[in-house]
Amino acid sequence: MAPTGRAALLAALGTLPLGIWEPSWTGILAVNAPLALACACDYALAAPVRRLGLIRSGDASARLGETADVTLTVTNPSKHPLRGHLRDAWPPSSWLPGTEVAASRHRLTIPPGERRRVTTRLRPTRRGDRQADKVTIRSYGPLGLFARQGSHKAPWTVRVLPPFTSRKHLPSKLARLRELDGRTSLLTRGEGTEFDSLREYIPGDDTRSIDWRATARQSSVAVRTWRPERDRHILLVLDTGRTSAGRVGDAPRLDSSMDAALLLAALASRAGDRVDLLAYDRRVRALVQGRTAGDVLPSLVNAMATLEPELIETDARGLTATALRTASRRALIVLLTTLDAAPVEQGLLPVLSRLTQRHTVLVASVADPHIARMANSRGTTEAVYEAAAAAQAQTDRHRTADQLRRHGVTVVDATPDNLAPALADAYLALKAAGRL
Repeated sequence: MAPTGRAALLAALGTLPLGIWEPSWTGILAVNAPLALACACDYALAAPVRRLGLIRSGDASARLGETADVTLTVTNPSKHPLRGHLRDAWPPSSWLPGTEVAASRHRLTIPPGERRRVTTRLRPTRRGDRQADKVTIRSYGPLGLFARQGSHKAPWTVRVLPPFTSRKHLPSKLARLRELDGRTSLLTRGEGTEFDSLREYIPGDDTRSIDWRATARQSSVAVRTWRPERDRHILLVLDTGRTSAGRVGDAPRLDSSMDAALLLAALASRAGDRVDLLAYDRRVRALVQGRTAGDVLPSLVNAMATLEPELIETDARGLTATALRTASRRALIVLLTTLDAAPVEQGLLPVLSRLTQRHTVLVASVADPHIARMANSRGTTEAVYEAAAAAQAQTDRHRTADQLRRHGVTVVDATPDNLAPALADAYLALKAAGRL
């Protein structure tokens, strides 16, 4: 049984065993009074925490993988100096694993009536909005025996944007775009082209390009040249349903789709085309329309930042109807979705004709590089079974892609590292062929 009463007090004081020496209550008070007085003075001289003023400033956004510095200005209005520790709490995904303690805790020394700034450096590991939690401050007295502690709310939000790692491919794609625009002639007529200039007829030119009015005014035959039409409409459609949640490598398929969409948007806006974005599963998750060329990329990045895969089956009919309402005139609809057989055959194929009869449709999908490695594995019984399963998966995927192509759809199927440049190449090929 734990000691009680006078025995407990003597044991706490570290005295001799009971019965050998029993001090009087006067002696106990004489021993502890100075300590109690010192603790009371230490507590009284500690700066009060509730009266502190806190103001935030700093970065409001950062790309995934980069750092964001958030500054906290702490004002001490009391007449006592503040000596203490501060913990700036944020969600766990605001730092790399194992770095939270060092990054979120700060020492503080603030003279009376002054202010100091402390900076918390975040390195988020996920996209989306990261909101600051409470700021907890512990204020010590000059002796460090007692402390006051309290928490304050200091709201701040840092939006973590997609990293746009495929930006490195943009210069080479822009060079191909300039080469495409610089060609003297595109020998096609009809949709997707617009008049460029007149030149002298060369044997082999399409006779339908002869400009008879211009020919009548000069001694040689004049033909019209055409160039890819600008101000075309590109609608990027992100499927945010359950298939986009599957992880390929270290990230969900949705992240790879967004990276490819950003590269295509940057390229198309430089080409003079109008780019819109629709994210959909069973309802609209994001919609960006009518942005200028200079504003389209920041708008897309900001809209994509908070997108997360939804663990529900995508409503293909609803997606198609929404896409048709969003793209009222002829457009290139780029659907970033899966090539898994069931979602395509049961969802997309029955409604695909509604899109293809009015628009040019391109389907882009993220392939798993692990499947290709499994298909090449040999040496053990387990490896052979894995190779057979991978070959079956690849066959099913190719069959689904062929079904889409028979409906007039351009299909891009590539691994996460190759999807963005492959999608940009498909766009340039459509543009060169005058299909936009």
